[in-house]
Amino acid sequence: MNIFYAVLTLGILGGVFGLLLAGASRVFEVKKDPRLALIRECLPGANCGGCGYPGCAGCAAAILSREAPVNACPSCSGEQTSRIAALMGVKVAAAERRIAFIRCSGGDRASRKFSRYVGLEDCTAAAKVSGNGTLDCAFGCLGLGTCVRVCKFDAIHINARGVAEVDRSRCTHCMQCAAACPRHVITDVPYAASVTVPCGSKDAGALAKAHCASSCIGCRLCEKNCPAGAVSVVDNVAVIDYTKCTSCGACAAKCPRKLIRNIHSNGKVAPVPAK
Repeated sequence: MNIFYAVLTLGILGGVFGLLLAGASRVFEVKKDPRLALIRECLPGANCGGCGYPGCAGCAAAILSREAPVNACPSCSGEQTSRIAALMGVKVAAAERRIAFIRCSGGDRASRKFSRYVGLEDCTAAAKVSGNGTLDCAFGCLGLGTCVRVCKFDAIHINARGVAEVDRSRCTHCMQCAAACPRHVITDVPYAASVTVPCGSKDAGALAKAHCASSCIGCRLCEKNCPAGAVSVVDNVAVIDYTKCTSCGACAAKCPRKLIRNIHSNGKVAPVPAK
């Protein structure tokens, strides 16, 4: 009988505490805004971190609390952003699509190699071991694929020249590749940009030419011949102001190195001149 009473007592206590917990869960329940799940569904789910928040869930929560704008996710398409804006009851202006861009067209066929790197296939590791990696050019892409591995959208690959190349159709502008590049070779350009300067060398004239067969030498012919004043030479390399650029192609026509090119002409960068 003692065992029976003990079991009965525990059963009664369990039932009472269960009822108390059920009541407490109702009283102290934290109501979730149903928009949170809907916003989360609009986000790509790659958790790339391009928005600056801890994954897509963190970005959705920040948008819902109005801590972040509705277009906080750089990887969202215009349609997805519009859906989020509708859920939040706001209007959002159409944002200009931008994509990552590699400021290098050299690689192992254009820039001399002064050493042979043997080690971890990682640009950061190579840069720490030998500074310039294996290239003579201190501003070129090392081509060991660090950017490739951090891209969650399979939008960047190493081409036959040993240089990172962006797949324009896949790039979402999360810019994690740029954050991972130890050489700071990766920047961004408008998707609609016609002319680009795939070089980031700050070496002057003859030195730049000696280091790479496809480098900008800062001759300023592009700057002098741009009718819109959209090209300027900064730190010995041509820079395009896309707010002024009219895509006339005058700079590309005058470039003696054939470095400035129209990326829409064939979808690929031009061949590197033979050394």
